[in-house]
Amino acid sequence: MISKHVSDKEGVYSTTAIRLGIDNIPNEEQEVNMKLLAEKVFEPVRRYVGGPVKINSFFRSVELNKAIGGSSKSQHCNGQAIDIDDTFGYRTNADMYNYIKSNLDFDQVIWEYGDDDNPNWVHVSYVSEFDNRRRCLKAYKEQGRSKYMVI
Repeated sequence: MISKHVSDKEGVYSTTAIRLGIDNIPNEEQEVNMKLLAEKVFEPVRRYVGGPVKINSFFRSVELNKAIGGSSKSQHCNGQAIDIDDTFGYRTNADMYNYIKSNLDFDQVIWEYGDDDNPNWVHVSYVSEFDNRRRCLKAYKEQGRSKYMVI
């Protein structure tokens, strides 16, 4: 188990990796990062939400990240980022974004697309107590490319 509410399988699950036969298994350092992120961010968010929170993406091997068109600097490849989505109706993604922003230590929290009322999902990363930048961003598309603004 990565944490009380995140299984090893959830942490590495990817339909793309399965479909393409990509090995998506973290090394020891990446596993340590995943456990730290789960402890410092995911579990507090889950307590706040009061029920399950869907994990869209957690760890991504470099090969998987490339296959899905992820950023070459993606913190997912280090086990330091997670994409969460409250599909179960306990809270909105906007609620989770604002909770993280106001109550938790983090490196980046990104309002991923959606509209001004609710993002499609929330990306959050955690590096370390000393290296977290507390960057709050909003992702949007411009001419088919992802762009980010500070919010």
